[in-house]
Parts: sequence; C-alpha cells; structure tokens
Amino acid sequence: MATQIENSNELEYEKIAWGTSLPVPSVQELVRNDTKEVPPRYVQNNDNRPVILFEPSQESAEIPIINFSLLADGDEDERNKLHLACKEWGFFQILNHGITEEVIQKVKTAVSGFFELPLTEKKKYAMEEDDLHGYGQAFVHSEEQTLEWSDIMFLIIYPLKSRKTIVWPELPGFKEAVEEYSKNVERVRDEILGNMSLLLGLERDRLKEMHVEMKHAVRMNYYPPCPNPDLVLGIGPHSDATSITLLLQDDDVTGLQINHKQKWLPVNPIPNAILVNVGDCLEIWSNGMYKSIEHRAVTNKEKVRISVATTVFPADTTELEPVETMISEQHPSMYKRVKFLDLIKHGMAKTMDGKIFIEYAKEEDNQRP
Repeated sequence: MATQIENSNELEYEKIAWGTSLPVPSVQELVRNDTKEVPPRYVQNNDNRPVILFEPSQESAEIPIINFSLLADGDEDERNKLHLACKEWGFFQILNHGITEEVIQKVKTAVSGFFELPLTEKKKYAMEEDDLHGYGQAFVHSEEQTLEWSDIMFLIIYPLKSRKTIVWPELPGFKEAVEEYSKNVERVRDEILGNMSLLLGLERDRLKEMHVEMKHAVRMNYYPPCPNPDLVLGIGPHSDATSITLLLQDDDVTGLQINHKQKWLPVNPIPNAILVNVGDCLEIWSNGMYKSIEHRAVTNKEKVRISVATTVFPADTTELEPVETMISEQHPSMYKRVKFLDLIKHGMAKTMDGKIFIEYAKEEDNQRP
C-alpha cells in the first residue's frame, strides 16, 4: 500500500490502492429530486431483476441462529451449530452477543444522520478515484455499466494507522458511536474466528494470526426508496472478499437476499441481531468446506433501508491458501496460493458479480466445491 499524508492534520494513513472506480451520481439525490422513474443506467437486465416479496418468508426462518453467549462459554452443541451454519448456509444470525441496544441504536442514528446531510456536506468526504476510503460508490468501471440503487460510506476502523480521518464526518457523536460499536464488534469477531479455528482443527488464535494484520472496516449502506424496485438492485449478486462480514440490518425493512440452493431467499431482520457471513478468504482457508455465499440487496417503494456492514480482511501481503488440516488425499487443495492484494485487484477490475474473487483463486484443474 502507498502511504499518504493527510492535508488537514498531517497524519499518515494507508491508501486502499485496490483499483479505480468512476464517480457516479448520488442515488439519494435522484430520489430527493422527485424522480418518478428509474434512469436507464440503473435498470437491470431481465435475468438480474429481483422478485420482491412483501410478506416475511417462512424459509428465512430456517437461517441458523447462534446463541453467542453459549458459544463464548465453550458449549460444544453451539459450536457444532456454527459448523453446520458455515458449511450448509454460509450465513447465520447471532443473538445474546452482549452489544447493548443503546450502542446499536447510537451507531444507527449516527449513520442515518450522515446520510441526511446535504449533498454538499457529504461530498466533503467523497472517495478519490483510486482510494476506497469515504463516501460514494465502488466497482464502477465504465459509463455503460449498470449502476446500483445505493450510496455508501466506507471507513477503515482498525488498525488505527489505516484510518483516513479526513473522510470521517465531522458530525456530533458520529466518531464516538462508530468507535464504540466497532470495539464491541471486535470482541464478537474474535470469538467467532476463535471457534472457527477450533472447528478447522487449528489452535484457537490461528485464523486471526493468518490475517498477518487484521483489517476491520465499516461499510455504511443507504438504499433510498425506488419507484420501480422490480427493475433495480441495491447491490448486485456477489460474495465478500473478506474472512467474515458482520451485518447490522435495518430492523424494519427486509432487503438482503441470499442465494441458497439456487433460490434467492430474503433474510428477515431480527431486532438487534448481527448477521454473519463467511467470506472468500475463509472459504479458501477451509478448502471449500465453508462457503462464501452470493447475496444481493433489493429495494422497495416506500422506505429507506440502512445497513452497517463490518468487513474483516487480511493485510494486502497475506498469502491465502487452504490450511494443512483441510488437505488430504481425499480432499486435495482446491485453491492456488494467492496474495490477498492480487485477489482484490482482480475483483476490483471487474463489475462486482457473483464469486469473481473465488473463481480467480480456484485451481485450474478443480471444480467448484
């Protein structure tokens, strides 16, 4: 990574030099200007258009729920539930995680407050074309590309040296709310990774150590109402180039869908729950036993939807490959050794679609796990 100097306070930060992305209009501003129809650049082709379900899905209730308190106490049954969730679903909800409702509501209020600022204020924190820190959009590579019906704010939280503080909004209480929530999530993150390490036959801290330097970022997503939600996607189908992602959903609006057994399944929010998903790095480390699952976000006509995703990923120089405990004569390595920076640059150079990161890491002679 290149080291940059911030003009405002001369603190160093690490540029997220993963590729370039073109600036695009704010979707929130399109809606504020009373757009009555979807602009052509946002209309998905027929194959990608979502089916919008207005009633809670019964199948969504099958998504595994993990009692974090039991997991942290070393309960073997709960750890086995975690194993099955990672293996069969790639997604699970956690309850009893110890993050108070007050902390959760404070970060939701802070994020909502940022997006409600005038556009001129938000633009003060805009992403640069070659740096992912800040407000805007990512993965936009051409003027012909179909755009997503969302705006984002992306901030590195840990390590501190990686923060670009000039793109942290100067909004009363914002920094404190994000830091307090992130500190709590850090504890949850480490407990989940520790249990995953044990399930992979490793020492408890091994997965954490394999990151070399663990990066912890927050992606804040704003999905405005859409006049034709059946024509657009808030975020297109993709898997996450992370080890794990921890998502705080909007309690009142269902929008996330996961691709489970070739069917798009809505994930009904559970108040104050945290939704966790397996990322591509963990799929590689587990030699495909744990799956990173495609997911997408849909929109609706009436309501704003806001979510807060904590993404956990390794240092750029980290080399990813299956751990030794997951390789045998019966289960040879299904992924080549790949540097995380090469993996992420490959994906950033393309439209975010499907499992583009994993396909890059696949051994040429092997089939999909």
